[in-house]
Amino acid sequence: METKSKWSEGAVKTPEFPNHNYTYEDYLKWDGQWELIDGVPYSMASSSFTHQYIIGELYAALRDYFQQQGCIVVMVPFDVIFASNLDDKSVKNVVQPDISVICDREKITEKGCVGAPDLIVEVLSPSTALKDRNEKYKLYQRFEVKEYWMVDPLHRTIEVYGWHNGVYEKREVFGEQDVLVSFLHPDLRICLKDVFQRL
Repeated sequence: METKSKWSEGAVKTPEFPNHNYTYEDYLKWDGQWELIDGVPYSMASSSFTHQYIIGELYAALRDYFQQQGCIVVMVPFDVIFASNLDDKSVKNVVQPDISVICDREKITEKGCVGAPDLIVEVLSPSTALKDRNEKYKLYQRFEVKEYWMVDPLHRTIEVYGWHNGVYEKREVFGEQDVLVSFLHPDLRICLKDVFQRL
């Protein structure tokens, strides 16, 4: 889903958000949809048709595969709370990935996923590309999300990263004529022509 930071270029700080040091406890009090990355709030904007269409196609493919692995696949809006438990209200990282795959069902609560999902998919948009490539990339790497996909609708590509020895390794950039192969699940293969062809 597209996002805007209260402090993105040209933005002005508002009385509601005078600093960059907010926590999950603050997050729970806000109206609307937000993400919180290292204490900085980002408001969630409406998504385009293309954005939502790609999410839907990838969700269907991932759900078919991961149901057989006993994992849960969820779409935005769904909170991922990077904490060991919900009692820790000092947490400063709560995001809403476009798609999350969670194989440890003990991490799933009615409030969201507590801890790192196994796989996260983010679909880039003009307003989110830098955040997805920088802040979220670093966040997911730090909290050991095992696999991270960045989908570029403009160029019709998907970049696949896998967590290994403390950092992400870039496996490959897959184009619309390719069959995407998962970093951690080599038998997970998605024909990207099926994902992008109707756009």
